[in-house]
Amino acid sequence: MTIPPFVLASASSARRRLLQNAGINPLVCKSDFDESLIKIADPAMLVKKLAQCKAEVVASQFKQSLILGCDSLLAVDDDIYGKPESPNEAVTRWQKMRGKKGILYTGHALLDQLQHQWLIRCGITYVYFANLDDETIRAYVDSGEPLNCAGCFALEGKGGLFVNHIEGCHSNVIGLSLPLLREMLEQLGYRVRDFWS
Repeated sequence: MTIPPFVLASASSARRRLLQNAGINPLVCKSDFDESLIKIADPAMLVKKLAQCKAEVVASQFKQSLILGCDSLLAVDDDIYGKPESPNEAVTRWQKMRGKKGILYTGHALLDQLQHQWLIRCGITYVYFANLDDETIRAYVDSGEPLNCAGCFALEGKGGLFVNHIEGCHSNVIGLSLPLLREMLEQLGYRVRDFWS
């Protein structure tokens, strides 16, 4: 079976590191897709559609490749959050999130151009946040880390200090479920080791 080049349709350094640490060294191509164009209330459906749109945008730049698009959102108390637009928004959001459970949704869209197939899935992980005081919240936001993350925290960074525990896939919270990716690759007839560099 021919093994196509693996393309990550994302500028996320966290997603790239997850793949590299798992032995996959992807070609990286940021999609620049305008996420505001998609209006879907259900978070699982929304992240799947956004992931698909990102992969579609990148697909035109590659031929005979395997293209992975991803998108993540956090839901807390029925509010859906992507990346915060400002430090003030990040502070307000953390004040709402502290001491609560969030649901982290990550859409995965895998386009196999060799086989002309799409696989689109959603990984779901439950995240339990620490009950932070306002001073700690402001210090965390001042670090800049939450401003670049869906859900306003980075589990693999300082934000990991403020997550009491998770239920579900750890890497899904970082932006890409490695077990789900393995299952998707197998469904397309590949073995994950085919993509080890």
